[in-house]
Parts: sequence; C-alpha cells; structure tokens
Amino acid sequence: MQPFAFATATQILFGRGQADHAAPRIAAMGRQVLLVHGRDGARAAWLAEALAGQGCRVARFAVPREPDMDLIGDGIAAGRGAQVVVALGGGAAIDTGKAVAALIPATRPMLDHLEVVGQGLPLDHPPLPFVAIPTTAGTGAEVTRNAVIGVPEHRRKVSLRDARMLPRLAIVDPVLTDGCPRAVTLASGLDAITQVIEPFTCTRANPLTDAICRDAIPRGLAALRRLMEAEDAHARDDMAWVSLAGGLALANAGLGAVHGLAGPLGGLTGAPHGAICGALLPPVLMANRCAATDPAAVDRLDQVARWIGAAFDTPFASVPEAARALADWSHRAGLPALSALGIGPEAQAAAAEAAATSSSMKANPAALTPGDLRRIMEDAG
Repeated sequence: MQPFAFATATQILFGRGQADHAAPRIAAMGRQVLLVHGRDGARAAWLAEALAGQGCRVARFAVPREPDMDLIGDGIAAGRGAQVVVALGGGAAIDTGKAVAALIPATRPMLDHLEVVGQGLPLDHPPLPFVAIPTTAGTGAEVTRNAVIGVPEHRRKVSLRDARMLPRLAIVDPVLTDGCPRAVTLASGLDAITQVIEPFTCTRANPLTDAICRDAIPRGLAALRRLMEAEDAHARDDMAWVSLAGGLALANAGLGAVHGLAGPLGGLTGAPHGAICGALLPPVLMANRCAATDPAAVDRLDQVARWIGAAFDTPFASVPEAARALADWSHRAGLPALSALGIGPEAQAAAAEAAATSSSMKANPAALTPGDLRRIMEDAG
C-alpha cells in the first residue's frame, strides 16, 4: 500500500434538516457576512433572514452564470469588510464564494494565482472563513480546495487552488435539492457520477477514496435512474451523498479525461459543465479500456462496467456494452449531444490540444493522444 494523504472541509454536516443549523454556526465565525447565491435571490431569503436574526449584517451577491474573472472581481468588491463568506447554491455559486473568500485578503492580482494561464502562485494571505451549502447534487465543490474560473481572454476555464481554500464548514442537506428541475438533476447527477468513477479508475486512487467510490458509484447510478422516473426523497438523499463523495474523492485522488476535456470545452463554448461530462463519460470509458495497459486499471474499468450494467439490467456488461447502455439511457432521459450544446469541430480540435495541459489528464488511467480525444468527442456527438 502506497502512502497517501486525505484532506477535506473542517466539518461536514450531512442529512435532512442540517441547513436549519446553518445560521448560528455561521454567526459564530463572524458577524459581517457575505452571502453568495444563485440568480434567484428569493431562494436565499431564508438564510439571510436567519443570519439577521443572529445579529449578523448580511451583504448579498448574486451569481447569474458560471464564474469568470469579472464576476469574481465584482464579488470581491461586494465582500469588502466581510468576516465570513457563505455560498448557497449550485456549483457556480459555491466556486464563486470560495474564490471570493480566498481573494478578498489577497494583495496580488487574481491572475497571479490562477493555474495554466497565470503563475499558479499560492495565496499570499489565508482566505476568509468559508461555508458551503449546496442546493444541487453535482460538483462536490463544498469539499474541494479549488474554484474553477473562466478566463475569456484565453477561452479557458482554470483553477484557483490552495489547500487553505477547503471550506470551514460544508452543510449538505438533501432537502435543498428536492424538486430540482429534471434537466438540472440529470446533468448534475451525471457529473456527480463521473466524479466518483474517475477517482476510482485514476492512477492516484487510494484505499480511502476507493472505499468512498465503491459505495457511491452503484448508489448514484440507481438513484439517478429513479429520479428520472419520479421525484424520490430517498434518491435525492443518495445523490446528495454521491455528490459529496465525488468532491471528497476527486480532491484526494484525481480525475481523468472527462474533466480534462470538459474544462477546455466549457471555456471555449460556455456549454454547461455537467452536460458536457455526461456526454463524454461513455466514450471516455471505452477509450480508456482500449488504451489501458495496467492490469489494475483494466480491472477497475471492468468493475465500473459491471456497476453500470447492473443499473441498466445487464449485470455482466463489458465496458463497450455498459458505455452504450449509459449513453442511450442518458439521451433518452434528455441529455443533449455535444453538437446540441454548441460544441462543434473547431472547439473539439482546440480542446483536444488544450487538454494536454489540464491537471485532470495527469491521473487518467491510460495515455490518450489528441487523436484519441478527438474521436471521443466525435463519439459524444
């Protein structure tokens, strides 16, 4: 067994009703609060009112899109004087809040701290305390140490990353995901499932992330299938756990070619991250199985195929059979192909080249060439 490390949020509260305890815990960290939320501020009113009831002064900042440098800059300006930053929403809101909490105390330009397009320097001051409260089950950003930020000038999405960016508190309450729209549930759910499959099959997997992923992969597949048939509170609970598990696993093991491509594709086109991941997952599984040479990697990919096959009533499926079953089911459920997301040949060619510099690709279980990556995207439509 190789040595490994594991880091996560200082405290995680998981389960129905945990959001009821948010306000007093946040107030204990500081009375000047920046509340970051999604486009619809009404959905955050309950938390703003609860914080005011604790004697907090609350400034609010809405996140109407996936974060880019301009949006983060506006958030930093809105948060001046804050003692604690809270993000309530999906992955975009949480990444924005995490970045704003990290950069409010910083003295260097934002670009100095960004990977790939900047210098990737560590933060020069510790972040403000940050609390993450997800309202979708997808990214797992509530327990990761990075924030993904768009850089339009470079047509890339890159990470702001620092070990101190791990949230002080993550509150994962499945109640907040109940009734999530079908399309969002599907895309975010496939993202969450990808984020437990890739850490399980990647070259940096360790016994602790394995234990998390072995439970989460089959649980997530079954829960997402149930949610595409009808609203189901138990399935919402399972998907909230799978999303959290994905964040725990990816932060401590790694990802792979799905996310290696999804980052550049999102930056080039603005297409939604979860839908890109859902479309790419089946062809990436097939490409990795064809190219993998390590017997352990082959065994893990075959195990993933069995889990997918069991979820879709073919328990002994091979990787190609499982990948086709997952792709067919996803499209029947409403997942668009890459072309329908506005991702054409030009963006695909650029993404295949850009993926070589992606941190996610470094742990992929097989060496994939730019030609392999282009074929994956062609297969994803």
